[in-house]
Amino acid sequence: MRKSNWIIIAVLALLYVSHSLRAEISIEQLVEQAAIVEGEIASRDYPGWRREHTILVRERGYDLSAMDDVENVDLVVVNSVADAMNHAGGVDAIIGFCDPELIAAASDLVWVQIYWAGAESCLSVEEIASGEVILTNMQKMSSPVIAEHAIAMALSLARNIPQFVNAMSSGQWADGAEMRAGMMPVAGKRLLVVGLGGIGTEVARLGDALGMHVTGTRNSSRSGPDFVDYVGLSHELNELAGEADIIVNALPLTDGTRGLLDEAFFAAVKPGAIFVNVGRGQTVDSEALLAALESGQISGAGLDVTDPEPLPADSALWQRDDVIITPHVAGSGGERERHSVLLMENLRRYVAGEPLLNVVDPAKGY
Repeated sequence: MRKSNWIIIAVLALLYVSHSLRAEISIEQLVEQAAIVEGEIASRDYPGWRREHTILVRERGYDLSAMDDVENVDLVVVNSVADAMNHAGGVDAIIGFCDPELIAAASDLVWVQIYWAGAESCLSVEEIASGEVILTNMQKMSSPVIAEHAIAMALSLARNIPQFVNAMSSGQWADGAEMRAGMMPVAGKRLLVVGLGGIGTEVARLGDALGMHVTGTRNSSRSGPDFVDYVGLSHELNELAGEADIIVNALPLTDGTRGLLDEAFFAAVKPGAIFVNVGRGQTVDSEALLAALESGQISGAGLDVTDPEPLPADSALWQRDDVIITPHVAGSGGERERHSVLLMENLRRYVAGEPLLNVVDPAKGY
């Protein structure tokens, strides 16, 4: 066969593989991969559910055309809370908002679906906190890409990448011993994942794939995937932190986790450990973290979330070359398809009166 024919075949094969990789994930695959939990109550059993629906949708570019031919469903697409307020009367579901005034104005409201995972701001709304209005979120939808971000930060800090990047501005060939100090491989090291939820489980999976020994904590049980060596309960956190070379915080923000990673926690960590936060900024005492960095107790920190947020320009964390800060973007890139599939499935389930996916428990906070 001529060489040109082989090239054509190779290109066609690559296009086929590329198309396969881009193929939309099915809801069945998504439920299995992300271990998404179905709600215990059918939508039709929610107080106020009816067979004719007016659903307010915040415009985010999702393809909602599958709902066009569904009988007894009126989708009202808006761009802002102000616009949404003009349509609040008669609405029984809201997609993409949990604004208190809007929810109060929607007197027939049954269900709210948000486009993000963190539910703490929505749970401050009385109707949602009481369970009067059902809330579903995008928990676990961005877990794979957030986990990649966390591991990227950990690897960068383990190899002193921030210091080398800073040296580039002066055109310096920074190969001195001081720049090499502290560089380490991650294979064989101990990774502690604080919070083995959707994000934490994906972090653990990647850590195991890189040859790390993985431990984790969760609030309610010791169950965990095969790639986690040991699952500790919350009271074991500081003890496990004392054994870990890399710590990734993936905790949600609840009354129990607010400020949990404090001065006592950082005093307990293994000296020289790397700390990464892709959970919530308010789970970490920022002053205690800064003190741990200044003392060398923590050798480096990767922060996608901070407290406060945005981080003030005068924060000392900005000035440190042992800190990587990204502006709460770990969930960006690659998550949109999964969001779209879950959104459309929950719309279908709600209209059909079936149990919803990713129902938030107000008592737990997630």
